[in-house]
Amino acid sequence: MDERIPFLDLLLRRERAVTAAGLAVITGLSWLWLIVMASDMPNMAMPGMSMVTVLAADPASWSALNFGLTAVMWAVMMVAMMLPSAAPMILIYGLARRRQQEKGRGGDYASNGAFAAGYLFVWAGFSLAATGLQWGLEQAALLLPTMVSASPWLGGGLLIGAGLYQFTPLKQACLVRCRAPFEFLSRHWRPGAGGAFAMGLHHGAYCLGCCWVLMALLFVLGVMNLAWVGALAAFVLLEKLIPRGALLGRLAGVALIAWGIVVIVAG
Repeated sequence: MDERIPFLDLLLRRERAVTAAGLAVITGLSWLWLIVMASDMPNMAMPGMSMVTVLAADPASWSALNFGLTAVMWAVMMVAMMLPSAAPMILIYGLARRRQQEKGRGGDYASNGAFAAGYLFVWAGFSLAATGLQWGLEQAALLLPTMVSASPWLGGGLLIGAGLYQFTPLKQACLVRCRAPFEFLSRHWRPGAGGAFAMGLHHGAYCLGCCWVLMALLFVLGVMNLAWVGALAAFVLLEKLIPRGALLGRLAGVALIAWGIVVIVAG
């Protein structure tokens, strides 16, 4: 009997615990930041001023500082929303890395963080794109100062578009890969911290392809509507993890299409 097995099992349990605790802390701090920001909105909001203008304390609309602060807001929100659904993959990567390390093909403990960093880097890029979209919508007077859609056609169109996207081949292909972490790791394994970062990028790209349209729905009920943010985050988590997640996604697609039609007709 190999006397190293109990020691290795202990290391694996400790590593999983540390990684899980780190992910929980990052997610919790992100949500805390969002809660504090959302609670300050009623005190900061002023007629004719968007939240980003208030955040920058600058009366000039959409300065470079405005854009940067809004991008940070989106980035923190993406961490809060997406990191929980990525946690199982990150933990499974840590387990696989340890097994590969025993064979001389794995990275060190820092590779876990590199994988998570690669994943979040993709969503940081999305945050920049979302900031640009928000800027365009505000310039077109399609967003209220509370960052809620000012047009039933915009809100309804986003809902219908997100509902239809649930049935597209791209959505299904990305969802299948997000729901199969072991297959992803077996196909795309790369050793070392650099390889871990690249794998995180790859997995993040699949996750982005799966969820980017859903994130646009934040403009429907408000980017800082935390109940809506939480509902979307919970849906993403369930769609990825529960056995009938793909079916849940299609049912949600039907509901979103119906909701969008109601919004347009009622508006």
